[in-house]
Amino acid sequence: MNERDVLLNELAQGLRPMSQGLEWFDGLGREQQSEVLLSLRHHCVQARAVTEDAPESIRRAGLRPTHTPAVLISRGRMDEQLGKIAGLAPLDERRKAFRLLIAVLAIADGRRRERFCSGGCSHWWHRLSAA
Repeated sequence: MNERDVLLNELAQGLRPMSQGLEWFDGLGREQQSEVLLSLRHHCVQARAVTEDAPESIRRAGLRPTHTPAVLISRGRMDEQLGKIAGLAPLDERRKAFRLLIAVLAIADGRRRERFCSGGCSHWWHRLSAA
């Protein structure tokens, strides 16, 4: 567990407002932003994000279906598309990617929590609200 992972999970769980997350993300350098997006991609894969999560993720992220990250996530093959989203280079696309990946994580991890962790688990990020 590190500070960045705690923050990302707090954002995904709605324990911190997205405005605070975006302010933090915008304050990072380009290399650090890329690391954050790759980390989010990894978290989404670990939470078992699926193609069917795309429409709700786009809605929650506040993106239009024509925004590049929204187009990518809608193309199926979730793992591959998450990698492309995490690799977007322009600043405005990285900000959209950040919002979208947080939304994907929220949906996938919420489902995981309901299905596999409702009776308790050892995932530290599922105990953040109790902290």
